[in-house]
Amino acid sequence: MSTPFRARDDGIDLYVRLTPKAALDRIDGVETAADGRSHLKARVRAVPEKGAANTALERLVAKALGVPGSAVSVVAGGTSRLKTVRILGDAAELARSVEALRAG
Repeated sequence: MSTPFRARDDGIDLYVRLTPKAALDRIDGVETAADGRSHLKARVRAVPEKGAANTALERLVAKALGVPGSAVSVVAGGTSRLKTVRILGDAAELARSVEALRAG
């Protein structure tokens, strides 16, 4: 089973499938796509307009991983459901935190 992130020197890149306009903000665990790649499933109440859903995703990920909001940013897939979220910090510690979210 692949992991939904890639380690970097300054943190990790987390792969996320985002569903906007949901009933509540939450992380629904990890899903593996047909191509074998894994991604974190997340839902936010925000609408996908003017970056509102991306901002809500950044806040949700920061809270879930216990890192400052300034350490989290969407770096790819700004207008797509599949996004890459960069999280700055200790890669090993962040990886453990992401693994803890695997169950949802």
